[in-house]
Amino acid sequence: MAGPRPSEHDHSPQAIADRLAKGPAASYLRDWVYGGIDGTVTTFAVVAGVVGADLSASIVIILGLANLFADGFSMAAGNYSATKAEIDDYRRLRRMEERHIDLYPEGEREEIRQIFMAKGLDGRRLEELVDAVVANRSLWVNTMLQEEHGLAAVQRSPSKAASTTFVAFVLCGSVPLLPFLFGLQASALVATVMTSIVFFLIGSAKSRWSTQNWILSGLETTVIGMVAAGLAYVIGWALRGLI
Repeated sequence: MAGPRPSEHDHSPQAIADRLAKGPAASYLRDWVYGGIDGTVTTFAVVAGVVGADLSASIVIILGLANLFADGFSMAAGNYSATKAEIDDYRRLRRMEERHIDLYPEGEREEIRQIFMAKGLDGRRLEELVDAVVANRSLWVNTMLQEEHGLAAVQRSPSKAASTTFVAFVLCGSVPLLPFLFGLQASALVATVMTSIVFFLIGSAKSRWSTQNWILSGLETTVIGMVAAGLAYVIGWALRGLI
């Protein structure tokens, strides 16, 4: 039997105890991937649109930088508000479940019973588990939140989610602008190649946390990003005569 992967945790008793003592950690992977892909797509879309309209490199730089920081801040602010709304909703539902346990304890007990009955438990084992859960108020509430409302036990930090999105947006989104900032030859072509590489790197990196092959994940992200950029280029080219 193959051993665990290097990134997976140890299963010795002490390692398990240490890991559980720390508690589950919140993941900000989706914020990084979301910010990185959107930053690259939107900034390169500006570049492709301006190049398609046959405008000067200075306009590419001005519009690209304006989009990079304004849209990056907008995304970060939106992510902050959305994450905070999730936390507010979690607190609202937690207070509701606590109130229902006080007002309708038998009804809430029956919900616990039916939850675990649906998982295949019955008879004495089911009743013993129900007794154990409702004997611990915190466990009772947490079980209702997870099983009835589908809420995770770990709440993410709005500020960390927002800052992760902003940093990823700016770092990845700045790549399409580099050829124009440094005045490289064939800037549009160089920007396209560099952007494709960024898309591929983002896609292949996120495969580390999934079961998808890293090459397929990289190619998938690259195709999605380049399709968006291609649409911007076509629109810019079609409207170039109006500017």
